[in-house]
Amino acid sequence: MKKKWSIFSVFNYLFLAIFAFTTLYPFIYILAYSLSDGVEAMNYPIYFLPRGFTFENYIQIFKDSTFLNAYVITILRTVIGTILHVVLSALFAYALTRKNLPGKTFFTFFIFIPSIFSGGMIPNFILYRELGLINNFWVFVFPFLFSFFHIIIMRTFFQQLPSSLEESAQIDGASNFRVFVSIILPLSMPVLATIALFQGVFHWNDWFTGTYFVTEESLRPVQTLLNELLTESEALANAAQRASQTGTTVSTGMISVTPESLRMATLIVATLPIICVYPFLQKYFVKGVMVGSIKG
Repeated sequence: MKKKWSIFSVFNYLFLAIFAFTTLYPFIYILAYSLSDGVEAMNYPIYFLPRGFTFENYIQIFKDSTFLNAYVITILRTVIGTILHVVLSALFAYALTRKNLPGKTFFTFFIFIPSIFSGGMIPNFILYRELGLINNFWVFVFPFLFSFFHIIIMRTFFQQLPSSLEESAQIDGASNFRVFVSIILPLSMPVLATIALFQGVFHWNDWFTGTYFVTEESLRPVQTLLNELLTESEALANAAQRASQTGTTVSTGMISVTPESLRMATLIVATLPIICVYPFLQKYFVKGVMVGSIKG
């Protein structure tokens, strides 16, 4: 049995190592490409290490005021949208745990029905236009303040907290809001961090809102800019590759920088913040995803 278990462990770790490698390799490739000379990377294959190591791709990105502005917009919408979403969802979920809440069933269905049925693209556009959200920063925040799924997760977590804590605080004269702030929130860090991670990743990766509801360049988030870059530069990259193969030169206005190398550098810059934040929330995330699986 010991020998069989050892053989199983070897194959198990080997499988996990291969799986981890296939997951990490795209990031390694993109990072190596972003640190390479654009012309060399276009002419010679890259596997793990950069060719013609350079920071020129990143320098050109951060010289672009449009990109920097888009980055600021993305950071602002992520921070503001995530904080407001978590706070309002937590307040809503805590209210639904009150047995004597008037209209409790109505409010539950009030947030449940829109999660099933949607008006569609055109009605949403008309609604946002009538509310003055088109070409407005708050179009990134207001439509995403509530989520039925997140509220139910929070409500389930709140219901599992010992009711004796609330009862003792109320006996001492604490109001419902004081109980919520001083007792419920400090004990709910796992679920709050989980919801914050979900919503923060959504806001950071959302390109759809900026593409269809914002036309002003100063309000475009970085993911919308990246989507446009990935779409529009394909033809130029192909033209530059054909030109290099025939010995001619296609100028992009930047030495040793190609559209493809700029795209790779933009991908790294756009994903790096989320990668850096995730490890700090991982311990809460693991606890939060188990909400409702075990109930004492």
